[in-house]
Amino acid sequence: MADKDKPLLIKRYASRRLYNTETSDYVTLEDISQFIRDGRDVQIIDLKSGDDLTRQYLLQIIADHESRGENVLPINVLNDLVRSYTTQAGSIVPEFLAASFEMLRDGQSKLLENMTKANPLAQMPGMDAMRIQQEAFMKAMTGGLGGIGAAPSKGKRQSDGGDLDEIKAQLAALQQQLARMGK
Repeated sequence: MADKDKPLLIKRYASRRLYNTETSDYVTLEDISQFIRDGRDVQIIDLKSGDDLTRQYLLQIIADHESRGENVLPINVLNDLVRSYTTQAGSIVPEFLAASFEMLRDGQSKLLENMTKANPLAQMPGMDAMRIQQEAFMKAMTGGLGGIGAAPSKGKRQSDGGDLDEIKAQLAALQQQLARMGK
């Protein structure tokens, strides 16, 4: 039985073929992309050198999706990312991006939480079906980003309706900071 908490180990052979060590079969970039959409982390290691190639392959997956017209990253964000490699701001960009995606996941969870049993409207006929539709819609809109669209934990409840507005305001402030860094 595979341990879902540990990254899925993929080995790259000299032939550039990718080998899934859990299932003992060869996989493609699309397979790896599906593992990630399913919430699984992966680690890709070069069998000969032992080098970690995960970042390289994840960037290739993103580039493949973008080249097929599945545009998630606006041009101005791509430009800012390129600029961040040549400026001192590059040291804060990874933390900023991680915080932004964490806020996006939290906001997504709170939105879905509002559609669960804690909400009195959830008791109305047909609301469960609507909640399932909303979850599918949100997963489709976010491309199945890890953690986004997942069911919220039962221990968390939104204290008031302003949490989503607060998250939106924080995200807007972070986007303004990123725009300023790119100038």
